[in-house]
Amino acid sequence: MTQLTIYHIPVCPFSQRLEILLSLKGLQDKVKFQMIDITKPRPAWLLEKTRGTTSLPVLETANGEIIKESLVILQYLEDIFPEKLIAQSNPYKRAVENMMVRMEGDFVSQGYMYVLNQNQGRREALKEGMLKQYARLNDFLLEHSKSGPFLFDQFGWAEAVFTPFFMRFWFLEYFEDFELPMDHKYARVQEWINACTTHSAAQQVSKEEIVKLYYDYAKGAGNAALLPGRSVSSFTFEPHWRTRPWPPKDKYNQNPTDEELGLKLKV
Repeated sequence: MTQLTIYHIPVCPFSQRLEILLSLKGLQDKVKFQMIDITKPRPAWLLEKTRGTTSLPVLETANGEIIKESLVILQYLEDIFPEKLIAQSNPYKRAVENMMVRMEGDFVSQGYMYVLNQNQGRREALKEGMLKQYARLNDFLLEHSKSGPFLFDQFGWAEAVFTPFFMRFWFLEYFEDFELPMDHKYARVQEWINACTTHSAAQQVSKEEIVKLYYDYAKGAGNAALLPGRSVSSFTFEPHWRTRPWPPKDKYNQNPTDEELGLKLKV
């Protein structure tokens, strides 16, 4: 099969799902991942392929067909590379996986609402909302997988879906001092998170990379939008994130410049 191409955003959690699946299958070389600079308008050639939509990732097949939505792409990759299936083959277990995956939408929405928030008066309510999401996952795991650490016997489909967001929500730890309480209501999900984020198939990104690139999200500007007084997005390719200082943890009372964030190229 001619190599497939996935167009994606740097540090994109939806794209990392696909990378994790391919890693689990040992097929990383079967797909080319091409990064798109979201600090610039989408190139015309890409908009032509996607019929004007800007959401990423998208997959282009060998025949030039375009597939959108990460969960749809995930299933497509599972279907065309069936030699090592990651999803459960037992119908009941597959249904359990799917039920858990359906919980992902609310979990992700709550986390992004929390990090984008700029109103200090809403912090406690957003924290409680996030804790409720983790408690739901904890209850589900206790019902279907008490012994753990994964939903079934190994890192699988549900883990590929959720792990990128467990990692992205490191920015809640950094900017909101959020952490799960040492409480039985979260013990099982904490075990799951630890096993997921340390798994060898999920090491495409680091906490430092996520915090630095997503800094503008913490200031309320998503999708590479520019903040007042700023001329460079934290999602810029250059300067490389490794050369930048860690951003200030206080997102409510500090407004660092491009220079203070290490976003200006040295002449």
